[in-house]
Amino acid sequence: MAMVRIWQKKKLHLEPLTFKQRDMVRIGSAGLLSVFQRISEHKGPMDAPAKPLTKNYAKFKSRRHKGRFRDLKFTGDMLRNLTLRTISDNSARAGLTSRKERIKGETNRQREIWLVFSPANKAVVMDAARLVLTEAKNGMVVTK
Repeated sequence: MAMVRIWQKKKLHLEPLTFKQRDMVRIGSAGLLSVFQRISEHKGPMDAPAKPLTKNYAKFKSRRHKGRFRDLKFTGDMLRNLTLRTISDNSARAGLTSRKERIKGETNRQREIWLVFSPANKAVVMDAARLVLTEAKNGMVVTK
């Protein structure tokens, strides 16, 4: 009786090397949270103290017991509107949701850039991406 033996070398098969959308939500949320924390600590885009308020606006804000710092928390609308807007397999984009807040955000951007990732924010995003990649590496490499 003839016998046929088929033997195949193990091949390394890589699944698509992109993050899934739920992973991008985790990474984007970590980045957005770090931006919130930076803003609430009165820090600017380079992790230095934010530009001081104008004299009249500082008086106006302190009369209403809201503090004298640039923190976007006079009413809280700016920070409440800052959310993740679009998610894809390789990007997560955040922005202000309402038209009114986008106009206020643009005006604030002209005074001092605020809606950017500072070096500390970039480090937080890299750590979150590293964590997601570490969790996903077992599912990416399949031996056949």
